[in-house]
Amino acid sequence: MASEYLKWKYRDVRPEKQTSMTPRERRRNWWDYHKWHVAAGAVGLFVLVRIVLTMLGVGKAEPDYQIAYVGAYALPQSTAEAVEQAVAAMAEDCNGDGQVVVSLRQYATGSELQPEAAMAAITALVADISECESYIFLLEDPEDFQRDFQLLAPLRGAPAPDGTDPWEDCCLSWSACPALAGLDLGTYEELAVDQTVTGRHQDLLAGLYLARRGFWAEKNVAYPEASAQLWAALTQGAGA
Repeated sequence: MASEYLKWKYRDVRPEKQTSMTPRERRRNWWDYHKWHVAAGAVGLFVLVRIVLTMLGVGKAEPDYQIAYVGAYALPQSTAEAVEQAVAAMAEDCNGDGQVVVSLRQYATGSELQPEAAMAAITALVADISECESYIFLLEDPEDFQRDFQLLAPLRGAPAPDGTDPWEDCCLSWSACPALAGLDLGTYEELAVDQTVTGRHQDLLAGLYLARRGFWAEKNVAYPEASAQLWAALTQGAGA
């Protein structure tokens, strides 16, 4: 004989009646259960797309001009940006995108760097030269550069067929170019060995040399005429 408790427990138990939902109700029910999964997936997809677009350079303004800095150590990023902005003010829009963009590509090839980093910088520099990406060079040691690459064009006259022009005939010091030495580029602030170092951008640039590459083949930079005009503007009134 069943206990009174069991009789009470199952007194009105009936199978739950299945209810039908409209398509709209089914969509709402699905969304209630899965909305956070959808949100997480959307965020992940957005991040992935941004990474891919950044790697491909999509959405970034293509530079009209590229300048190659070659030295033992990289310039402070603020110095590089100051040079880019100042040079852009002297140039014209080449690719018709409505803005003038100058890119200062830094190649820190110093032997005191980690060997892997120095080799990577040299490899990137060789690729730059091979692909004719940079027309103007900002050099810490133009003598070594010309000896290694025999690339620089003389300031006056046609380049030697074998590229053996002396470096002294191919370079101008930054301080000898009024258009550059007279720029108000501001100051930098860098953290070095647990202390903050400050100074003027011009002081870092004064000891560098300006040069342009020579071309002895059909391959050239993207905008050779505009690049030549920019070189003329940067070196106007300069003395060797």
